[in-house]
Amino acid sequence: MPSDLQPPRFIRNVLATTPEEDSEIVMRTPPKAAAGIPSIITTFQSSLGELGLIRTTQLFASVNQKDGFDCTSCAWPDPDGERSRLEFCENGARAFAEEATTKRVTREFFSKWNVEQLSLQSDHWLGHQGRLTEPMVLRPGSLHYEPISWDDAFKLIAGKLRNLDSPDESIFYTSGRASNEAAFLYQLFVRRFGTNNLPDCSNMCHESSSLALNETLGTGKSTARLDDLESADCILLFGINPGSNMPRMLTSLAKAVDRGAQIIAINPLPELGLMRFGHPQEVRGVLGNGVALASQFLQLKINGDVALIKGVMKCLVAKDKVAKILDHEFIEHYCSGFDEFLSALDRVSWDDIVQSSGVAESDIRRLAETLACSRNTVACWSMGLTQHSNGVANIQELVNLMLLQGNLGRPHAGLFCVRGHSNVQGDRTMGIWEKPSKEFLDQLERVFHFSPPRTNGLDTVGAIEAMADGRSKVFVGLGGNFLSATPDTLLTAASLQQCLLTVQISTKLNRSHLVTGETALILPCLGRTERDAQQAGEQFVSTENSTCQIRSSIGRLDPASVHLRSEIAIIGGIAKATLGEDSGIDWEHLVGNYDVIRDCVEQVVPGFERYNSRVREPGGFYLRVPSRERDFRTSDGMAHFTTNEIPLHEVNPNRLVMMTIRSHSQFNTTVYGFDDRYRGVSGGRRVIFMNAGDIAEANLSEGQWVDLTSYFRGEERHAPRFRIVTYSIPRGFSATYYPETNVLVSIGSRADGSNTPAFKFIEVSVTASSQAPVHTEAAAFASGARSRTDRRTL
Repeated sequence: MPSDLQPPRFIRNVLATTPEEDSEIVMRTPPKAAAGIPSIITTFQSSLGELGLIRTTQLFASVNQKDGFDCTSCAWPDPDGERSRLEFCENGARAFAEEATTKRVTREFFSKWNVEQLSLQSDHWLGHQGRLTEPMVLRPGSLHYEPISWDDAFKLIAGKLRNLDSPDESIFYTSGRASNEAAFLYQLFVRRFGTNNLPDCSNMCHESSSLALNETLGTGKSTARLDDLESADCILLFGINPGSNMPRMLTSLAKAVDRGAQIIAINPLPELGLMRFGHPQEVRGVLGNGVALASQFLQLKINGDVALIKGVMKCLVAKDKVAKILDHEFIEHYCSGFDEFLSALDRVSWDDIVQSSGVAESDIRRLAETLACSRNTVACWSMGLTQHSNGVANIQELVNLMLLQGNLGRPHAGLFCVRGHSNVQGDRTMGIWEKPSKEFLDQLERVFHFSPPRTNGLDTVGAIEAMADGRSKVFVGLGGNFLSATPDTLLTAASLQQCLLTVQISTKLNRSHLVTGETALILPCLGRTERDAQQAGEQFVSTENSTCQIRSSIGRLDPASVHLRSEIAIIGGIAKATLGEDSGIDWEHLVGNYDVIRDCVEQVVPGFERYNSRVREPGGFYLRVPSRERDFRTSDGMAHFTTNEIPLHEVNPNRLVMMTIRSHSQFNTTVYGFDDRYRGVSGGRRVIFMNAGDIAEANLSEGQWVDLTSYFRGEERHAPRFRIVTYSIPRGFSATYYPETNVLVSIGSRADGSNTPAFKFIEVSVTASSQAPVHTEAAAFASGARSRTDRRTL
């Protein structure tokens, strides 16, 4: 990493607070159940405030319906059969309300506000200014964005790309929001241009899941569907906060409980959504206390999952010697590595299991008894398992547990990877990946008659490092907020500013528009809620949810501006300007009729036979998942038991382990407000949740302002002014919200194999703050963004 990398210009300092964020943080009594009346009130307040009554009514009647649009928030699946007329959650309503808002960011806005002034505003303020309305350019040396025509924007991008010494000097990032059609066209353009530099948000969340599942089962996707979850005997929830992150999951969990299922919640924090659910569309949810969900809650240490699972498996193996509870027929006919697995498991001591997991042996044995009595078990997990240095091993150990009882390839059982952003899985299916398979590239070459690059490209972490080193000079972002989503925020910011050009294809203003390359473009696009008219008439797009269901998404509202273009039209415009007439691909034909894109997908991607007809069926269709049918596409055709060590982490006794989490009023990096209703926090986000014993031992107090310092391989990173909140979390551990503390996550701290940043395991010290509120970028850097402890630091 270059030692002369300069601190980023105009980054609203993530180390400091803005005036908007300096209000007094108040702790309130959390509600007794997730959702319920408060959820109803918040949903209608946010929607009516942004949209008004008529637009609110239009959207409520259309979201997640079989003839409507797919929610822009999480990737939770929709019911196959009859659906509620209000098939969405509180945070989903916030997401599509912000997209469909009547507020507008115009050229007059950018004339009034320069980049430096905007950088001093909070992420919340930026997101609430409204929809972007026309292409804007920030020219070298200027502080103000100014209008640019679409043709000139495309020519500018094309000129920068064609002047590169190699296509590999460019990076093409994708967020999960892009449709299947946009993602396919994007990767087609990028590979026709000549690079596999296609990092995406999967690199930062479920890459560990995909790798672990591919290595053990041969397919990197969930084996369970929604009806399996709702009909299971036992449901394991690892590292999930459904009440805030995917609230519609609570409806399915309540259905399972009504049918007699046992739900086991395994998490470092006692999240309200794991405990009790007040269904906002049922009388008992509105007037009563709702439904009790988890029958057992295991509060383990952060990253204590491998140890816990090993304890459960030791119990099951021992019990099987008395009464056969393992699926020996399944293991014999479909699995390999069982003997080695048993030998390694036998060597694990209960002392290590209890010490590393933080869970009492009696509680682990109770969980094992529940599983022993369960004929059909579904195991669900999210980023509480994936964002660790041993994230891949975490998932593989969970696979081991499910293989023992044959909970794969039969109804009402399986592995359920709870994906985050809507269509993040679909983007990968469409070819958004820096490591494309030979089979995919062969099909691309056969259908489009060019030789795609065969060398692996850069993932998200690799892209940041390449921009910092000067190896990458052009960055294009298809959606998302790259700067705020990534680790090592100051390094990422300085790396983006090394670029000659940064391009953001967006619906709303975010921080990635303010920390830019020498030249920057904002290209505003249509949202899913809006009608999309092309040459062949009105179009629809499609998405894939967490259970591999492909469905159509049709916008109903008028576009926020006559100047907006669809993501597909923007990609096609860049491709045509960059590659010219010699590409051998008719970009205008593809953009003019999305059926043509789907016909191409059908020829390239397995499982999309009769794509255009099947996606038009109500509810769409499911992709085949071979491992769901006990068809394991591994090297030996078997499901693999693996051996994984209990992770050992040496943490200074005067420090804590910190994980980053979402508040209830955010989705990914989008901040809807400053309250976290389910945790009782009101009025602010710069808080650190700590155990009362740790607070007392450090001579600190509830509500005190403190500074945070993280440590990784001799490096230190600093983030000042967080308020202490006493919370039920194991001793030695803490939690903070992201993106405010992403600055503390080293780019070098990442999962083995998957390269996923370790957002959930950061060693920190907590000290009384000596600083007054810092509201300026200059003052923040004067406080020392990083310690210069090696040549890689800023």
